[in-house]
Amino acid sequence: MRPYYWFWQQFMRIMFSALFKSQAYNRHNVPLEGPVLLVSNHQSFLDPMLCGAGINREAYYMARDTLFKNPVFGAMLRSVNSFPVQRDKADVKAIKDIINRLKSGKVVTMFPEGTRTTDGKIQPFKSGFDVIARRSKATTVPVVIDGAYEAWPRHQLFPAMGTIRVMYGQPITPQECKTLSREEFVARINQQLCQMQNELRTRYGRPPLDYAKSPIIEKIDGQ
Repeated sequence: MRPYYWFWQQFMRIMFSALFKSQAYNRHNVPLEGPVLLVSNHQSFLDPMLCGAGINREAYYMARDTLFKNPVFGAMLRSVNSFPVQRDKADVKAIKDIINRLKSGKVVTMFPEGTRTTDGKIQPFKSGFDVIARRSKATTVPVVIDGAYEAWPRHQLFPAMGTIRVMYGQPITPQECKTLSREEFVARINQQLCQMQNELRTRYGRPPLDYAKSPIIEKIDGQ
């Protein structure tokens, strides 16, 4: 881990703990070596930092390309391993970039919902992350964030004080991924995220969310 990134990560941990009483659970589920794809729900602008601050590795993050238009802000994003992706269409270059980073043994964070939730619940996934997991031969770790939506919903200009919790789920190895169809792989990730979110909410006295009728994915390519 680069010294700069280590200091940035420690600063994020202190800030999140002080402002949001943040806690991270099951960090041991993230392998300390080899390629890892963190697949997380998306509640707020804080999510990439929340995912990365909780692990003991240097991680890379996707960010929509419009955020890099400002040279100063773009340089700051790149300094903490963010890279641009076109959100509203298949960005072949970004997909290849992600796969190459994973093949070189790095950690990459993805948000398969594609955008921030409108109500705190996990939204249907967009297809594509399953292909990346399979082609990169990375270990896939589901990550759930709860409380960030209340602290910084998409309609709110600035974050508010709150309590945020992050949980890292059971990893899916490349060998396991091979045995699952695309639909099975996506369904397993989705099920783990929903279960972990409600586990966190129940543990801290918050009502669980109803996912009984929620769609899992918007579209599987070619179907």
